[in-house]
Amino acid sequence: MDESTHKVQPVSAGPDTTDPLKTTTGFVYLMQALSFILGVTSVIGVVVNYLRLAEVRGTWLESHFVWQIRTFWFQLLWGLVGLATSVFLIGFLVWGVVYFWTLYRVVKGWLNLAEERPMYAD
Repeated sequence: MDESTHKVQPVSAGPDTTDPLKTTTGFVYLMQALSFILGVTSVIGVVVNYLRLAEVRGTWLESHFVWQIRTFWFQLLWGLVGLATSVFLIGFLVWGVVYFWTLYRVVKGWLNLAEERPMYAD
């Protein structure tokens, strides 16, 4: 038999169990992105994070969940600070910073997810 016509099939290591969790992580980034338009969808995202957190423990996706949860809580905290200080007009500046900070974290997280890289705190 001619070796050039004999093809060896690669051995599969089995299904990747992180695929559904990667989809869930992407869904949460989508919810965070939609919150720029709809406002409340990030709440759905953080609830999903907490419900599925145990499933991602010990995987590279755990860092994304922590990143997403921290994004939500810091966004909420600083959004409230902006609300409280909006009377003094500085709140609008706070909201602007929170807006772009959140946008940065959603984009950076989504890009790292697409490349299957964990998140690192910055």
